[in-house]
Amino acid sequence: MRVRIIFLLKNRGSHVPFHHQYLLAQMIKGILMKGGDEKLTQYSFYNFSGLKGQTKVSRKGLHFYSSRVTLVLSSPSKEFIDYFLMNLFEFSQVELGGLYLQPESVELEEGVDLSDSMKFICISPLVILNSSFNDNSSKRFISPESDNFSDLLYESTISRMQEAELYTEEQISSFYKFQLVPDKAYLARLTAAQKKFARIYPVYDQDVKYEVRGYTFPFTLYAAKEVQEFVFNCGMGRFTHKGFGMLDVANSNPNNRVLKYEFRTLSQQDS
Repeated sequence: MRVRIIFLLKNRGSHVPFHHQYLLAQMIKGILMKGGDEKLTQYSFYNFSGLKGQTKVSRKGLHFYSSRVTLVLSSPSKEFIDYFLMNLFEFSQVELGGLYLQPESVELEEGVDLSDSMKFICISPLVILNSSFNDNSSKRFISPESDNFSDLLYESTISRMQEAELYTEEQISSFYKFQLVPDKAYLARLTAAQKKFARIYPVYDQDVKYEVRGYTFPFTLYAAKEVQEFVFNCGMGRFTHKGFGMLDVANSNPNNRVLKYEFRTLSQQDS
């Protein structure tokens, strides 16, 4: 399931870095830890977008000028999403970079019908290689048109599906069909215009800063419906709980599938 968290922006014109996923990851982790439930604090099967709103770009990063900004949070676990929202709304304000944000409301995106052939766009960069200390291999470029690119994503996806314990071993074994095919025309247009679809991004894990290569381009994924649902809800690739690899269905307007989302706050639970 996916929810949109809407914040009032109390200091319009303030900014965050162009890539601010690591700031969001730190904020989300802090809110989870505040709740004190170790099981849900350690839960990693979720994904989130960057902040959405009216922006202008400067050398400092993204300046937000809209009165409200939105964050999309996705997870197959309603318990996890409700736990996060319950603790988030205990704060009258959270700070993200230079932004002062006041949690206002939550919307639920209606479910999407997925099949064994889906065209996706990347809402956040797709990371295919894991990182380790004092090792630059995670910054290595791998062509999205190569079998190696698709194979690496298959391996990370199946590993995460096993770890999630949502599927039987028989189901996991049946998910052998997996092929990612990039939009070659899109890649050719960017190359011709000398624009990049792959960049180096910072990611923090256990207080250690790593640099990873992330890719942003549309692609078609051929895989079982259960696999499509998993990557749609949990993200694809590495560091998905750090805000990488969030996908959306191409040629769809998520604004057409929004409902108000109700959840119980801590004060409501105590009353």
